[in-house]
Amino acid sequence: MLRLALHACIIAALTALTQLGGIAWALSRLSRHPFAVFAALYVGLALLAVWVAPLTGRTALSCFERGPLQVQSWFYCATNRTYVTPELKAVLEEASSQVEESYPGTQTLVLDANFPFLTGFPLLPHLSHDDGEKVDLAFYYADAAGDHYSGQVRSPIGYFAFEQGPTNCPDTLLSLRWDLDWLQPLWKTFELEPQRNRLLVETLARDQRVAKIFIEPHLKQSLGLTSDKIRFQGCRAARHDDHIHLQL
Repeated sequence: MLRLALHACIIAALTALTQLGGIAWALSRLSRHPFAVFAALYVGLALLAVWVAPLTGRTALSCFERGPLQVQSWFYCATNRTYVTPELKAVLEEASSQVEESYPGTQTLVLDANFPFLTGFPLLPHLSHDDGEKVDLAFYYADAAGDHYSGQVRSPIGYFAFEQGPTNCPDTLLSLRWDLDWLQPLWKTFELEPQRNRLLVETLARDQRVAKIFIEPHLKQSLGLTSDKIRFQGCRAARHDDHIHLQL
């Protein structure tokens, strides 16, 4: 009974993390070599999803092409978190190309997007990334002299390196607004590159296909952004001064 409960927990965890991993783990238990079979099944399912997901309205952002739009980490590719609708993919490609035209060599980095299948299936810890129409983008960073760090972010996966600024949010345990103060000294001491960040957000805000952009109010003010599409996500949601959230 304990063994069954353990495998049930593993299936649940892999499903929550990758959507497809739970299926691979469950099927691999039928083999005499479960770990090798699990690895083979998972890779096979992940590759199959690249071909099947477009039939259900989502497409994978490329993890191999080298252009102005890139996935930030192998982690997002390996966990099937790079899927978006064709419309959102077009928005991202056009916006990143416009930034690259103004600042040659600039790479716009994608963080979490969506899983390949099932509208309403949340991409934890994001509750709203469940329909292929939401995506997170990394900020652009620079050194103290203002020179852009192309393709680099402060933390290994682009999240949780917060830009500190004034907030009206109270400290409370009933919230997903993690401050993670103990992590902050571990990150690189890059600074936000204002020109590229401003251009990207303004370009996205002008796009009629874009409905909302979430960043913290202090960043909207410091970057000189004015569009009504640029909003505060609320005090009970995760902080958005470590990334940009975009949705159609």
